[in-house]
Amino acid sequence: MKLSAMYTRSVLAVALSGILFPAAGADWYDAMKETTATANFNLRYESVDQDNALANADALTLRTMVGVTTGSYNGFSVTAEMEDVRIAFGQGDYSVPPAGYKAGEYSVIADPETTELHQGFVQYKNDNLTIKGGRQIITLDGHRFVGHVGWRQDWQTFDGVTAKYATDNLSLFYGYVSQRNRIFAEAADLDSKDHLLNASYTSDIGKFTAYAYLLEVDNDTDNGLDTYGISYTGSSSLESMKLVYSAEFATQTSDSGSNSFDADYLKLEGGAIVSGITGKVTYEVLGSDDGMYGFSTPLATLHKFNGWTDQFLATPAQGLEDLTFSLSGPLAGGKWLLAYHNFEADESSAEISDLGSEINVQYVTKVAEHFTLGLKYGSYSAGDIKVDTDKLWVWVNTKF
Repeated sequence: MKLSAMYTRSVLAVALSGILFPAAGADWYDAMKETTATANFNLRYESVDQDNALANADALTLRTMVGVTTGSYNGFSVTAEMEDVRIAFGQGDYSVPPAGYKAGEYSVIADPETTELHQGFVQYKNDNLTIKGGRQIITLDGHRFVGHVGWRQDWQTFDGVTAKYATDNLSLFYGYVSQRNRIFAEAADLDSKDHLLNASYTSDIGKFTAYAYLLEVDNDTDNGLDTYGISYTGSSSLESMKLVYSAEFATQTSDSGSNSFDADYLKLEGGAIVSGITGKVTYEVLGSDDGMYGFSTPLATLHKFNGWTDQFLATPAQGLEDLTFSLSGPLAGGKWLLAYHNFEADESSAEISDLGSEINVQYVTKVAEHFTLGLKYGSYSAGDIKVDTDKLWVWVNTKF
């Protein structure tokens, strides 16, 4: 099991403090008494039916996540969590190529079997400042650029140091990431030299955010990916409805040896909430550099965006325009969601323009008070690229 050296040193430093300073033993003991334990179990069935030469995939997997967090001692605490993913009842007819599991036999379901450290960090926290060192979850910007990919059984985490300063209206964040622990178990983790900067301010008219994500895989090659952006999110209330709206723009430069590409990102969203029903129209563009490069978000929770069948985890070189219409609301104690995506190329050519469409349907509800039951379906109709794809998920989750 690979741990960052920074995490190991941090844990040792905190442990030694209790040994070398016995006068503080009583306070340390009180902090240990406040230790809390958590557990999360997620059993999920997933099927994939694609119009290609691969066999259809079926997976039944169980994720078990257990952890402990100590009480606070002079602002310091320690968190440790383990994660285990297993195929249940032998239902493992699927492929995970990055992890080397049945590659090329079945359609991909990205849930490899694994047992690994999920989080392990030392935290210092006071009224406004939180500092973490070690393996940790980092989520920013609603996961569009940095997320934990929590939809998959093996979540994405990061090794590094983060600092967040927050008041009622202002939030400042900086993170340095030395390793990306991706969703394919340890086989596909990446050493990195990533700098994450995010600042937001909430005013009477909405939330303003500015960010810079300076990414680089640490593999002795030129591969910098620098993204700078701004966003605004707001809402207003009328007599019978609430209006919601947002806008975001970012620009990106990708350097790879002698090649350098530039692309832009744009998102416009507007909607209304009436009698508990939310309707939204979202227009998102991941731009292209003359059909040679598509805007990239490698640290994002990509499943959350551009359709649940995951056709555009990597942006095509022609870029991507996604016009989405969605409705959601309450039903029988749960929540339902319906969405339609229409995909087009940002830089069309004679061969590639129509990138297809997708329908997404979901219903999630509480069962027997302590369990969450979910049903989810995605159907993608191919355009000039890709193939028709249908995916179905049924899951039950409990945590305590």
